[in-house]
Amino acid sequence: MEHPSGGELVKVAREGGARDGIVFDVLSESKVVVAVSDRTRGPILRTVHPSALTERSVEGADDEALRRLIRRTPSAARGGPRGGNGPGQGPRGGHVRAPAHRTTGR
Repeated sequence: MEHPSGGELVKVAREGGARDGIVFDVLSESKVVVAVSDRTRGPILRTVHPSALTERSVEGADDEALRRLIRRTPSAARGGPRGGNGPGQGPRGGHVRAPAHRTTGR
């Protein structure tokens, strides 16, 4: 698969066999976040290499659950509720530096 984009239907090649998935986000040329269905935990997000993805055109049985997971997961590009200075955080107001040392006036 050349250049995956968000929302594409894909098959993910894993050691347990190929699984249906939906592309959530493309982090870089070597990392793609895909929503897949785990047999024990349900729908989850996995980071995979783009070479492990192949296109698919037929809807799968778990696609609706995967879409619900994607809808309720905040994208890093939009600056989700997580703290830190990750992508999408933008400039923050308030105190950005520690205050200077206060002299005693001597």
